[in-house]
Amino acid sequence: MASEKIDSEEAMIGAFFAPLTRGFAGAFDLTDDCAAITPEPGCDLIVTTDAVVAGVHVFADEDPGAIAWKALAVNISDLTAKGAAPRAYLMMLSLPEAPERGWLHAFCEGLRAAQEAFGCHLVGGDTDRVPGRLSVAITAMGSVPSGRMVRRGAARPGDHLYVSGTIGDAALGLALRKDPGLAGRCRLDPDMVAALDAAYARPRPPVALAPVLLAHARAAMDVSDGLVKDFSRMCRASGAGGCIDAARVPLSPAARAAIAASEIALEDLLSGGEDYQALAAVAPDSAADFESAAAAAAMPVTRIGAVAEPEAGFHVVDVDRRPLTFTRTGWDHFQP
Repeated sequence: MASEKIDSEEAMIGAFFAPLTRGFAGAFDLTDDCAAITPEPGCDLIVTTDAVVAGVHVFADEDPGAIAWKALAVNISDLTAKGAAPRAYLMMLSLPEAPERGWLHAFCEGLRAAQEAFGCHLVGGDTDRVPGRLSVAITAMGSVPSGRMVRRGAARPGDHLYVSGTIGDAALGLALRKDPGLAGRCRLDPDMVAALDAAYARPRPPVALAPVLLAHARAAMDVSDGLVKDFSRMCRASGAGGCIDAARVPLSPAARAAIAASEIALEDLLSGGEDYQALAAVAPDSAADFESAAAAAAMPVTRIGAVAEPEAGFHVVDVDRRPLTFTRTGWDHFQP
């Protein structure tokens, strides 16, 4: 089965993708040209799109299940930061050649697992054979009460800055892929290595934090291109300044071990990207409720800084309040 090629687009859709729509009536089992999606009464439909490309966002020889998982996860991460509950997604799958059944089975199993983890369904899309690299582009949809989407640009001076989870594990997982000897030099045990690789290959956005953000955050966005770069984007969109206290940024034991071994710098973890955690600005009088609600949802959050007046500028400071400097603040597709 592993070496048998798919011989038609219809066979691919019917055997592999249609089962992923079950449970969502408006997908019509992928037998129509469009899907029908009706938000809950009094809700807005929130839409985002992102892609993963082999050789850019994932390794060309990556496990197909991990490729599928990551393609959906990076989009769900955006919805989560908006306070949206995931509902459905469209997928554009571009393949350089007809896929083998074994590869496609593993890919769809990765999608199925991600759907179950994030609470959404495939409702349509397209498949193409395109010379070059594998590409998976997903458009994800979620819902929030009308007018309540948590915006990026609504932070105000004095707001407390929080981040969920830990920062830098995906960047360190990627570094381990490129240099396996790094694990030994940092004295990382097998469980640490596995966790770092999972952070890179199968990120888990904090979906359960979405209603907490909706209820308590003034502004939020996901951390995808690097904590420093993404907070600076929030500040610019809000017409504000801001400061991150680098010593307060939550790091895993593996990340701390890598820093202690002088194998990676804290600045690299703060700008590495692909964390897919939530970054939130919370009004001071809402901070205690935000922290309590996050704890009740089993979603750890850490206060790492504050939003400031625009004239204060944007800074990342060390434990002695000295500004840190960065050769790059995060990922940019169009910079070297």
